[in-house]
Amino acid sequence: MDFFELLASSFEALTLNKVRTALAGLGIVIGIGAVIALVSLGQATQQSVQNSIQGLGANLLTISPGSQQTTGGVQGGFGSSQTLTLDDATAITAANFSSISKVSPEVSRRGQITAGRNNTNTSIIGATANYSGVHNVTMSSGTFITDQDVTGTRNVAVIGPTVVSDLFGGGDPTGQTIRINKIPFTIIGITVSKGGTGFANQDDIVFIPISTAQKTVFGIDYVTSIAMSAASADSITQAENDAGYLLLQRHKINSPTQADFSMFSQSDILSAASSVTGTFTALLAGIAAISLLVGGIGIMNIMLVTVIERTREIGLRKALGAKDNIVIAQFLIEAIILTIGGGIVGMILGILLSFGISILISLPFTISFYAIFLAIGVSGAIGIIFGWYPAKKAADLSPIEALRYE
Repeated sequence: MDFFELLASSFEALTLNKVRTALAGLGIVIGIGAVIALVSLGQATQQSVQNSIQGLGANLLTISPGSQQTTGGVQGGFGSSQTLTLDDATAITAANFSSISKVSPEVSRRGQITAGRNNTNTSIIGATANYSGVHNVTMSSGTFITDQDVTGTRNVAVIGPTVVSDLFGGGDPTGQTIRINKIPFTIIGITVSKGGTGFANQDDIVFIPISTAQKTVFGIDYVTSIAMSAASADSITQAENDAGYLLLQRHKINSPTQADFSMFSQSDILSAASSVTGTFTALLAGIAAISLLVGGIGIMNIMLVTVIERTREIGLRKALGAKDNIVIAQFLIEAIILTIGGGIVGMILGILLSFGISILISLPFTISFYAIFLAIGVSGAIGIIFGWYPAKKAADLSPIEALRYE
């Protein structure tokens, strides 16, 4: 009996009891579909996080007050959380380092914003004109904060699309008034949507001049961070060292280990985020893989039942001269057909689920071809592994005992 005869015979045997065959393959369908969908969900989450971080700015470096250990040339030490000033940012700019293209001092807090009867709690960013260049902010209408707005301590605001929706229900509110801490601000521009959720929503932001934020709104004389754009990706480390050692000198600190500020780059954030989301993806894949194991056990059980039901058939085949390897091949092919067929259906189901999930929770639609090929390969391996025992059991049957079986 050649391979094609075995294949035809296997298909015929599987179609004799379509319900049982479908139930046997269902576990593999669910397992493969779950693996592909959950791996895709994990990768989509990772891609979304990376897009959000990259949207913060190109070659971004951030200096924060306080003590934290960093991976750059300057390490954080011990100090207060109000150690950075506008003069620090001005000094970095004035030094004209070739490794740094732009410097953006910032004041960031959350606060209640009102417009008429509507209100929302959002991020309030005190910014300079450089903010838009450092953080890749583009305008859908109006203009961003200018140097004149900062020097004049003007009550003007640029708002994100989420704030527009929350306070005005849509449209273009440029020229209208919002209130921050009961202080009126005139809207001069709307930013282009960058996406994000929760506290990381880059559209849920109100920008005001940093001078207005410090003197009028918050009553502080420090900045909460200083963002810098490195001249290139290769100059990030040099930019960290240039700015870091300048601040050490300004703050009269001799040792970098005692620095009263911390520095981190965009690549540091991406690396940490990728590590977390990668672990999350692996965990999801591991959970889904359990269903593949269950599906394989289900196929083995079905095949064992099939061997018992076809005992007389097996005995007749062996009595007519069928060798053990032919009997083994027959049952192995049936198991592999079940798993491969279930794998293909599961692949389609997994892709459809991934697409539906991406639409439902607004994530990028990402399909891992590696996960697809791995899942199909694993399903074939499951057919061989879990089909071997029933096939071997069938081959070991004595023809005489099999023919006498009732």
